[in-house]
Parts: sequence; C-alpha cells; structure tokens
Amino acid sequence: MIRTLPNSKTYSFCFKLYVTLFFIFLFAPLAVTSILAFNDSMFPALPWNGFSLDWFFADTSSRVGIFHDRMNLDSILVSAETAFFVSIFATSVGTLGAFLFEQEDFRFKQLLYFFMLLPLVIPGVILGISILLFSNTLGTFFEESLNLDVGLFRPGFWLVVLGQFSFITTFVTLVVSARLKKFDRTLEEAALNLGANRLEVIWHITLKFLRPAIIGAGAVAFLMSFENFNTTLFLVGSQPTLPINLYLQVRDGSTPVINAISFLMIFGTSLMAFANLYFSKKNE
Repeated sequence: MIRTLPNSKTYSFCFKLYVTLFFIFLFAPLAVTSILAFNDSMFPALPWNGFSLDWFFADTSSRVGIFHDRMNLDSILVSAETAFFVSIFATSVGTLGAFLFEQEDFRFKQLLYFFMLLPLVIPGVILGISILLFSNTLGTFFEESLNLDVGLFRPGFWLVVLGQFSFITTFVTLVVSARLKKFDRTLEEAALNLGANRLEVIWHITLKFLRPAIIGAGAVAFLMSFENFNTTLFLVGSQPTLPINLYLQVRDGSTPVINAISFLMIFGTSLMAFANLYFSKKNE
C-alpha cells in the first residue's frame, strides 16, 4: 500500500476491518482468560458466577489461591531462576557473537552463521530430544569409562538452562547485530585518535550505543525462557518450570487458579514490555 495515493472508501473500510479482527483474534483469548481469573466458580471456564478474588488469596480446604499454592509458586520460582541464567548467558554470548559476525576478515563467518540459525528452523521438540539423547550419551560414557557421575548430563535445572540457551542465543545475536550494523565506525576511530585504548572504546562508545538493543534482547531472552515448553519438556527433572506444571494441571483437570496465574503472567509481561519500550526510547 502506497500511503501517498488516494484509497477508495471500500478499501479503507476493509483494511480497518481486517486490522480490527486481527487484534480481536489476538487479544480476545487473553482478555477472556484474565476475566475468568476473577470468576467465582470451581471450573476454569464459563459461565460467569460472580466476581471473586479467591483464586488469588484464598487458603481453604476447597479453594487455594495462587499466593498460597506452594506447587505453583515453586514452579514460578524455577522458571524465573532458569530465565535469569538463560538471559545472562544468552545476552553475553549473543553480544559477543554479534561482534564476531561484524568482522570482515573472519574466515568461517558464513558457515558459523548457518549453524547459528539452525536451531531456529529445528522444531523445539526435536531440539529437546536431541539434547536429551546427547547428554545421556555423554553421561553414560563418563560413568562407564571414567566412573564419574556428572549431574549436568541428567535431566534437571542446568540441562534446561543449556537447552534453552542453545537457541535463545540466536535471537540475541540477531537483535544486537541489527543494531550494530547502524553503528558509525568513525566514532571508534575518533576515540582511538584521541588517546583511548581499544577496551575503553568498546566500553564507553560501542556498548553504550548497543545498550538499548542489549537490554531489549535480554528482556526477550528472559521471556522466551520463562514461557518455553517444547524443549524444556524433554530436559526437565524433578523441578518443573511453570509451563510444564500448568500443562500437567490442565491435562489432569484443575481450578481457575490457572487463569489467575495466566493473568499475573500477562500483567507482568505487559509491564515488562512497556518498561523496556520506555527506557529504550529514553536511551534513544
């Protein structure tokens, strides 16, 4: 669509109708889930039986709210801890990867770039199974050959972190690389001519320019890790993350506490997104 050309009333109406229907389709499930979090019912679905905060604060034999539900609170904590380490590792390695791919004299750049993008086209289920089989193979080798029991190779917290790190790093690299391509290299040359060393140039000029992208990529990495299900399902141990725990509850039948958790996640994610947008614009 060329903005400068006049459009017919029919075209404008259809375009606005399409945009409206698209956003309704996108946000209607989230709105319904958030509303049902306050439904005074024992089932996480319609009909509406009245307003209630029981699924947040109740602590009785028949109703347990999210703030008193130890199992769900533990899974939220596990997801937060996992997302924290994944975001730290992915942001650090992804930023270094962005610097690496901007080097013109790097010999195997195209090959490495291909391998970096590979986890994005591999389904999360396949990636999770592959990592699980690979870790089990290494664990068996160390145990049989060296008589060493390496806990890292068993399903558990750190294997989940490594599994998510393997593909989330790619997103960070792409985001930071896109920002780095807009960087004016003459700023580095000017700083070097004024007496700054290479480390000072990177710290005070290059990373300062990349800071909005790094912060945004770190936030995206945290959210991707927090909500990941496909890969985590095959790597999780005795401490399930929140998505795995919710899946088990939905499969076996649960109460509207699931809606309450979803509402808190939607609210927290939205707040985080708006904060990231605000600080990004402020840095710009």
